[in-house]
Amino acid sequence: MKMSGVYTALVTPFSGGAVDYESLRNLVEEQVKGGVAGIVPVGTTGESPTLSVEEHLKVIEIVTETANGRCQIIAGTGGNSTAEALELTLAAKSIGVDATLQVTPYYNKPTAEGQYRHFSTVADKSGLPIVLYNVPGRTGVAIPLEVVARLSKNPLVAALKEAGGSVDRVSAVRDICDITILSGDDSLTLPMMVVGASGVISVASNFIPADMVKMVKAVEAGDLAAARALHRKYYALFRDLFVESNPIPVKAAMAALGMIREEYRLPLCELTASSREKLLGTMKKCGVL
Repeated sequence: MKMSGVYTALVTPFSGGAVDYESLRNLVEEQVKGGVAGIVPVGTTGESPTLSVEEHLKVIEIVTETANGRCQIIAGTGGNSTAEALELTLAAKSIGVDATLQVTPYYNKPTAEGQYRHFSTVADKSGLPIVLYNVPGRTGVAIPLEVVARLSKNPLVAALKEAGGSVDRVSAVRDICDITILSGDDSLTLPMMVVGASGVISVASNFIPADMVKMVKAVEAGDLAAARALHRKYYALFRDLFVESNPIPVKAAMAALGMIREEYRLPLCELTASSREKLLGTMKKCGVL
């Protein structure tokens, strides 16, 4: 499976405590209109930890049905139990997604061999391409380089989402194996692509999809001046979308733009006043608001 370009880590909109499926459909249409390569529902940005299994699968179903083949769908179906991750992945496969995003098992902190077996089991037993998701800041453990190299030999391991905050890690991975790498941080997309990444799984593209696509395409075309200009324009926004835990700021930004209601599920809650002032000020400075 070939992967490159902008993939949006889509938020899950809520209304009155329930998932707002009508708004979800509208968000998918906006993403398709923005020209993204794919949508990633029910990942970290989609607040998957607080969705029930029924809601989780319904979000995947609505996103897949609405996109209707116009872009790739990479569903978040990871977990820290291999059996549960496989069960979710098989359910997503029956819905018709193109691949799934598999986060490093969190809290139980598996060894390198345990990680290898976990990812291999989900891929091989589902028969569906997977994207490895390295985000040690949330999971407590990174996917070791040697594990990435071993997994890269599996034809069902399509890519690596690299969200460890290190551009050097992209070079380190490319030095030992051939696997598609997608930046997991908007602010590192440009430098990561320069050293070998193929695109980004983006938070900012929830509301600036077209410009994120322009930036990535500029890098692909070798027009670094155009890519740098877009990076500079939005750098402060990329930064301030993480002024508090994701997806709190991005949902606040989208609510300010009238795209969704600003609603979260505990333990996530609304932005502090100072963070909101900073985020909205940055949006105005960037010309978004």
